Amino acid sequence: MASISIMGTGYVGLCTAVAFALRGHMVTASTKDPRKAELINGGRPPFYEPGLEELLRKVVEEGRLRCVVDRREAVLSSDITFITVATPSLPSGEADLSLVKEAARELGEALKEKPSYHVVVVKSTVPPGSTMKVVKPTVEEASGKEAGEGFGLAMNPEFLREGSAIHDSLNPDRVIIGELDRRSGDTLEELYRGLYGGETPIIRTNIYTAELIKYANNAFLALKVSFINSIANICERLPGVDVVDVARAIGIDKRIGPLFLNAGVGFGGSCLPKDLRALVALSRSLGFNPSLLEEALKVNDLQPLRVVEMAERRLGGLEGRVVAVLGLSFKPGTDDVREAPSLKVIEALLRRGAYVKAYDPAALENAKRMLRGRVQLCSSKEECVEEADCCILVTEWDEFKGLTPSFFKERMRRPLVVDGRRVYDPELFKGEVEFEAVGLGVEG
Repeated sequence: MASISIMGTGYVGLCTAVAFALRGHMVTASTKDPRKAELINGGRPPFYEPGLEELLRKVVEEGRLRCVVDRREAVLSSDITFITVATPSLPSGEADLSLVKEAARELGEALKEKPSYHVVVVKSTVPPGSTMKVVKPTVEEASGKEAGEGFGLAMNPEFLREGSAIHDSLNPDRVIIGELDRRSGDTLEELYRGLYGGETPIIRTNIYTAELIKYANNAFLALKVSFINSIANICERLPGVDVVDVARAIGIDKRIGPLFLNAGVGFGGSCLPKDLRALVALSRSLGFNPSLLEEALKVNDLQPLRVVEMAERRLGGLEGRVVAVLGLSFKPGTDDVREAPSLKVIEALLRRGAYVKAYDPAALENAKRMLRGRVQLCSSKEECVEEADCCILVTEWDEFKGLTPSFFKERMRRPLVVDGRRVYDPELFKGEVEFEAVGLGVEG
C-alpha cells in the first residue's frame, strides 16, 4: 500500500483522502487552517457532504487518515502527493493559480530533503499548460531536482459531483492520467488499479490533454444546461408545450442522453461557471473566439431572472411583496452557495423592492455570510412560506419535492408558486393554486 499525502482539504481533497484511506492506504492530508485540521482529526468534515462524516470518522479512528498543518511533514511521510487546492476565478475569468504555485513551492522544498522517488500529481483544475509551465518549474526550483529524474509528475483531473462526491471518489466512470513520462504514469496507474480493480477505464495521455479533458467535460455539461434552458424559454411562448416533455423525448436519443437536460434556473457551484470562464479566457489568449462558450455563460446569467419575472408579472409588481425562496445551495446534497442561482434570484427580488424570506436544509450558515442580513433566513419551510405573496422553488431538495398545493394554500397570504426546478405536477398545482414554472407553455 502506498503512503499518500493530499495538499488541500476541500471537497476534492478530503473526499479523495477518505477514498484512499478506505482502501487501506495511509493518508496524510494538509491544510493551512488549524480549525479544519482539528475538525478532520476529530472525524468531522468542515463542509456538508452526504455520507462523508461517517466514513471520515471510520478512517480517522482506524488510524489511516490524519490531517496536519505542516505540508513538509505531509510530503515527507508519503510516496505520492496530490495537489487539490482551489483555483478560483480572477476578475478576468482566468483561473487563479496562486494557491497551486504556493503548494508546488512547499512541495518542492520538502522534496529537497527526500532522497527517494516521489510522484507529484496535480488534481486541481488548471488550464492547459499550468502543470508544465507553473507546477513543474516551481517544484524543480524549490527542490533542486529535475522532473522525470528526481521526481515524477502527472496531471489527474477529478470529476466529482458535490452531493455525490464520496460515491464518485469510490466509483469513478473513468480515470484520466496525464503523464510526464512512463514511470510517473505507471506509478499512478498501479495505484488506481489497486483502488478500483480492472473495471474502471484508465486513459493515459499527455499532461496538456488531461488538463483540457477536464475543461471540455465541464464545458459540455454547461452547454447542455444552457441549451435546455434556451429551449425552455421557447416553450414558455408556445401554447401547451412543456420542456419536460421535450427533454424526455430528446434524451432518449442515444446521441444526446437524458442527463443535464433538466430545465431550471441555471447552473452554479464552484466548477461549471468558473471552469467555463477559464476556458473562455484560455481560448482568447490562444487567439480563438469562443462564441459558443460565451453564449452559454450569457444564457446562464439571465436564466435565474426568469422566475423573478414570472412572479413580478403575476403579482403586478414586487414592491413591498413578501417572496419566499425555497433552496439556497446551488444544488441539493450540499451546503455550497458559491455562484448559486438563488443568490441571483434574491438580488433581483431585492432590487425590485420585495421582502425576501429564505430557507435551505443545509446552506443557511453559508448563505448568511453572503446575504449579510438583507434577507430573513428561516429555520423551516413552514416559516419561510408563512404569509408570503409568492414562493419560488430554487433548489430541488427532497424536502421540497413532496410538498402539495395544500401546504402552500394553508400558509401563504397569496398562494402563488413558481417552480424553478420543475419538481411539481402542473396539472395538480394549477387546479388549486396560482402556478408558474420554467419551460411551461402558455394556456392553449
